[in-house]
Amino acid sequence: MHAMLVDEQGALVWREVPDPVAGPGEVVINIAATALNRADLLQRAGNYPPPPGWPEWMGLEAAGTIAHAPADSRWRVGDPVCALLGGGGYAQQVAAPQELVLPVPAGLSLVEAAALPEAYATAYLNLCLEAGLRAGETVLIQAGASGLGTAAIQLVKALGGRVITTVGSAAKADLVTRLGADQVVLRGRDNLVATLAAQPPDIALDCVGGPELGPCLEQMAPGGRWVLIATLGGPRAELDVNQFFRRGLRLIGSTLRSRPLATKAAVLAGLEERLWPALASGALRPVIHRVLPITAAEEAHALLQRRENLGKVILTVPRP
Repeated sequence: MHAMLVDEQGALVWREVPDPVAGPGEVVINIAATALNRADLLQRAGNYPPPPGWPEWMGLEAAGTIAHAPADSRWRVGDPVCALLGGGGYAQQVAAPQELVLPVPAGLSLVEAAALPEAYATAYLNLCLEAGLRAGETVLIQAGASGLGTAAIQLVKALGGRVITTVGSAAKADLVTRLGADQVVLRGRDNLVATLAAQPPDIALDCVGGPELGPCLEQMAPGGRWVLIATLGGPRAELDVNQFFRRGLRLIGSTLRSRPLATKAAVLAGLEERLWPALASGALRPVIHRVLPITAAEEAHALLQRRENLGKVILTVPRP
């Protein structure tokens, strides 16, 4: 089979690699499409290696059909599926633990299904399991027009919450408003700290961090939970730690990729039970910015690097 590798100069190259071999309890998937994530850019730069046991090439999620499954598996050859991966989605095939595989929701294509696992699993893990989202709570979602942001907005609204979100352009503001965001903060025009002071959030899903973290965290409602999943705004912040015990705040650091298999399996089981029916009915829908062939991965990476995407960027993969 072929996979998209990073050569010595940092360029993406479509090269032949050994076919995957399924281990105990694993399936092999013929990949039809994979979705980009900002973590791919970090991995390409050498700053985010895959967990042990996963391929060296990028790709945290994929959709396709089952090529091989254990005899006692729920899966059969030919089943349309999507999967959460530790790596290896930028290829024609991947082997993965069967617990990390989900059926394609009824009515969705494989291209649409490729946009689901990482974004919806990250949103569900951090909002529902880490932060304990309850109906009626207000949630700040940073970068609302990203693949994760668009999934998180829909998740919060489906579970009865209220959304404040940040975006970087008027087009992105229009998108998140159509998804149901109640308050949109346009960076460069609006003051996020002032917005939160007027509408204190119960939960924050933050991929920015940086110097703005401290002033924003001070505006949280009592008992607030701030979940930090990345630091696109920088790794350092100054915090008034008195806020934590005086108002019962929690700052939670979280990442999905390095979690144990059992934790990931529990997250995906929750997704299938709570969100897959809404995806099948059309109440939730992945937001896709652009679909490109995997041989145009350089162009796809540039879209993310420039932060132009509204939703997910998908790469289609030819059959082996």
